Amino acid sequence: MAGAMKASGACRALIREFEGCYLSAYRCPAGIPTIGVGHIRGVKMGDRCSVQQADVWLTEDLQDAEAAVNTLVKVPLAQQQFDALVSFTFNLGQGALAESTLLILLNKRSFKAAAEQFDRWVHSGGKKLAGLVRRRAAEKALFLDGLRSAT
Repeated sequence: MAGAMKASGACRALIREFEGCYLSAYRCPAGIPTIGVGHIRGVKMGDRCSVQQADVWLTEDLQDAEAAVNTLVKVPLAQQQFDALVSFTFNLGQGALAESTLLILLNKRSFKAAAEQFDRWVHSGGKKLAGLVRRRAAEKALFLDGLRSAT
């Protein structure tokens, strides 16, 4: 992907802030076995990892989220907007972004309306979670910072 955007250090820090780093597998609020910094691929309850392995998985999982955003978004983005979308995709998965009204509005260049969509993604298992409310607010603020810096 020539010219593909990459997540910034600030994006990585944002993801770490909200995911935490767990060296033993646990079930996230959606009931999915998770380890490290939000890593879910191939995780089984009882798994353990080192901090170094958690960092490797974070880098790999970030690359997946970056590729999804670079593929699905058809309009130019400021770095902050890209970072907000990578954090969103890291947390919810490529499918959530691909099927979202957020993406539809973004690709129509309705940036402010797209930003409002972050507020809708605050539920897990049918429950509104305070952690997701805070995360989406941080992603939305970052996205809007990018909008301001681009104008």
